[in-house]
Amino acid sequence: MPRLILLNKPYGVLPQFTDDQGRPTLAELVPVKGVYAAGRLDRDSEGLLALSDDGPLIARIASPANKMPKTYWVQVEGVPTEEALDALRRGVMLKDGPTLPAEARRMDEPESLWPRDPPVRYRAAIPTSWIALTIREGRNRQVRRMTAAVGFPTLRLIRWAIGDWTLDGLAPGQWREVPQPPATPDKGPKAPAPTGKRGPVKPRRTAAPRSAPSRSRSR
Repeated sequence: MPRLILLNKPYGVLPQFTDDQGRPTLAELVPVKGVYAAGRLDRDSEGLLALSDDGPLIARIASPANKMPKTYWVQVEGVPTEEALDALRRGVMLKDGPTLPAEARRMDEPESLWPRDPPVRYRAAIPTSWIALTIREGRNRQVRRMTAAVGFPTLRLIRWAIGDWTLDGLAPGQWREVPQPPATPDKGPKAPAPTGKRGPVKPRRTAAPRSAPSRSRSR
């Protein structure tokens, strides 16, 4: 039976199991042999990363051809205008071509947001805000390039959902195993991105079948 693991990848961790420079990797978080990341989540990004030992399943999740929606919480510099959000919804022109239309809306700072280590640089003269952005592509650093293209650079990037799977109940460094089959590509996350003021993370411990107990490690 193929295995599918959902991990809340902390900031600063590479989305791979080995590194010849001694940087933190997935091996420090997921003690499961034979699984690999389904797609990437850059070292300076956080949030949901799917891992599996099944090649076709990894391809189904990661391949842009399947257009599986991925939803991000994005902290940006400044307060996006409705014109900027409309541009993201229509698709923006990047150096490697136009993006597909995205779902974009302003949101409050998530209630379940954990502190980042190191924290985002604070500048009193420049406000920051949050948007929820759903895309169906997988270009290199695409979300960061999209928000920069409409004039609001990304400061912090957290992937909240892949298809129907979400970060709900997972603190940074925690993981859980979920059953098959995966979410279908034409569906988005069932749970809406939460809103509200910052609050402490309250991890929900969930029994993970066929796996070692979940471990938590923040960075």
